Amino acid sequence: MRFQLATASAALSILMTALMAGSFFAFSTAVMPGLNATRAPSAIAAMNAINQKIQNPVFLAAFTLAPVAAAAAGILLLTMGQKSAAWLFFAAAAVYFVGAFLPTAAVNVPMNNHLAGVKVPHDLADAAKVWSDYSGRWTGWNHARAVFSTVSVLLMGAATYFWGRNH
Repeated sequence: MRFQLATASAALSILMTALMAGSFFAFSTAVMPGLNATRAPSAIAAMNAINQKIQNPVFLAAFTLAPVAAAAAGILLLTMGQKSAAWLFFAAAAVYFVGAFLPTAAVNVPMNNHLAGVKVPHDLADAAKVWSDYSGRWTGWNHARAVFSTVSVLLMGAATYFWGRNH
């Protein structure tokens, strides 16, 4: 039974973390450059709409449960004597938590909340300043989230390699 639970936890953590890495990657490489190519008032309105719609059960479950599933896989693997794989899953959970979860909570979400409260200036130059101040910083932190969540997936891949090799 532990083997099946460990397998399910590992698969779920890999899937959720890969989905999050892909989401962050897509924002960095397509969404933000696309919004940057539009007029600032449109970019602000679109980003506010995206930020409202992304708060859905599927996204929030993947975002919040990815490190939990990785830690669960680590615990189960540790109880099965798979120390190398276990510690790699623990490392993956920590890397995701520190590099993707915390920046989201500490930087990106507060920036989103601030943008939602900004009255979009009618003057295009003022709107462009609001957008450029937001977009550059938000995207920089998003790049970090993409990198850290990708590293987390790579650590989980290494963990499954060691697990398979030692099983």
